Amino acid sequence: MSVDRPRQRHLAGGTTPERGPRDRLEQLLGPVGRDAIGVWLLSRVSMWILAVAAGWLFVTDGNDVIPWLERWQRWDFVHFSGIATHGYGGEPTGVPNVAFFPGLPALLWLGSQLGLAHVTTGLLVSLAAGAVAAVALGRLGALEGGAAAGRLTVVAWVCSPAAVFLAAPYTEALFLACAFPAWLAARRGNWLAAGALTALACTVRVSGIFLAAALCVQWLVTRFETSDRRRWSWSGFGWLFLPALPLAGWMLYLRNLTGDWLAWLRAQEQEWNREFTWPWDAWSNTWQAAFGGTQSPGFAWMFGAELVALVVGLALTAALLWWRRWGEATWVGLQVTAFATSYWFFSVPRATLLWWPLWVGIGVLAARRRWVLWTYVLISAPLMGVWAVTYLTGRWAG
Repeated sequence: MSVDRPRQRHLAGGTTPERGPRDRLEQLLGPVGRDAIGVWLLSRVSMWILAVAAGWLFVTDGNDVIPWLERWQRWDFVHFSGIATHGYGGEPTGVPNVAFFPGLPALLWLGSQLGLAHVTTGLLVSLAAGAVAAVALGRLGALEGGAAAGRLTVVAWVCSPAAVFLAAPYTEALFLACAFPAWLAARRGNWLAAGALTALACTVRVSGIFLAAALCVQWLVTRFETSDRRRWSWSGFGWLFLPALPLAGWMLYLRNLTGDWLAWLRAQEQEWNREFTWPWDAWSNTWQAAFGGTQSPGFAWMFGAELVALVVGLALTAALLWWRRWGEATWVGLQVTAFATSYWFFSVPRATLLWWPLWVGIGVLAARRRWVLWTYVLISAPLMGVWAVTYLTGRWAG
């Protein structure tokens, strides 16, 4: 009885009881955020099941089962880990490592100082960052179509064909943990937060440059939509320059290290054929790689997927322009332009994970027409499994 009396007197005084940590967390997340976290965690279980199964079911005759953590140490992760170990001074992974931005390697290095293996740190970063991105994406979907659309937006995103890269120790989840909240902040008119988050995104991927450009367009859109033409408001304009700070620092570092301000771009051209090519030639080169018999079946399949993903990007950009969503059209359109003017299309399916207007659009349509959800999941979920197994068994997955 002595334990209950203070609480009874507290309630009798008309004061609301103090909330516990769980209550405060639920209040912070809200219904959409809570559901987004739930969807994200359940999708991680699915991806981990695929990771376990892939290691046992696709073992080549005469080989041992690859340990679970080693299954994630594929392709670009080798470069991130090499940078975290050796820095940018050498080329420990056989390619110019300056092609990769320092955000994720810096976190891998920090994890190693705490005694964690690089792959463990990378997986934990993707797990936590993906949760942040999922909450922000759900809220973006809710802004367009309500709570149901917000939940289904996250479902569409985690079931996307290239979703394995949200779990892998890659840059996608970390970048989106900055990019999605940045755009959400811009939609709410918080330009300081939008600029700061975009600046963080610019330390992770070159895509941060496109995000910064889209942010500027979105700021202009809000001026024309809400401002009295006779009293132009410059509120928030200065925060748009925040992304330039890490980019300038990165370029200055590269200039001192290599003598080239744009060493990262030269490395992309040298190792990944990202030199400027006319779009019709890039399409022809990719088509030939997919259907011309010049590639192995696995690579040919992925080049075919590149073609499909670019068509999706073109259609999405056109739709956004039609709907006068100028900021979102800039975000997607600049990426599509960059992909379409390389020697061939490369890593476009992975880039679709960054196109939040695509996932929001699917979420809104699915909330209105349930058959859209079932059609999408029945097509996309098997492809997600294919991409996951491809990556986890060491094959090229884009």
